[in-house]
Amino acid sequence: MLADLVDADGVLPYIAPGVVMDGDDIGAWRWKQQNAGVQAQLMPEQRERLAELGIPIAELPPAPAAARTTKAKAKRPSRAQVASQRGLAALSQWVEQEGADRPVPRGAVVQVAVDGEAEQVPVRLGVSQTPAPGETGWTLTNSPPSLGMNWAAAEAVV
Repeated sequence: MLADLVDADGVLPYIAPGVVMDGDDIGAWRWKQQNAGVQAQLMPEQRERLAELGIPIAELPPAPAAARTTKAKAKRPSRAQVASQRGLAALSQWVEQEGADRPVPRGAVVQVAVDGEAEQVPVRLGVSQTPAPGETGWTLTNSPPSLGMNWAAAEAVV
């Protein structure tokens, strides 16, 4: 489209904003291309093509310096992750004490060591209380199925 407007010397003539060609305001586009912010988003080859068309190449701002990290802070787990890990520890304790074949009653509470102190933690297997797997920190070695519990299976009612 712009190739049709290029002079014999390969340069675009003056195109005022508001000049429309095939429904596109090529005048506004042409003047916008001089903006350093627009040119910063272009590939070097695209900037070269603009220069060949006679559009001045703006001086690009320097690339931002990489953030200095002298010491990376350890990301603390969220409250949900801590609660999930505590619940998983309670489930593991239940399986050790009672076995994977015994159903967990609603009010089951086990004593789990949390930060070196014994704490009473309820064993809850409700779906509504189970966070998404990506938020729990579960791995294949500490998830409820790996503990031998068929916790998500539903029995068919005939």
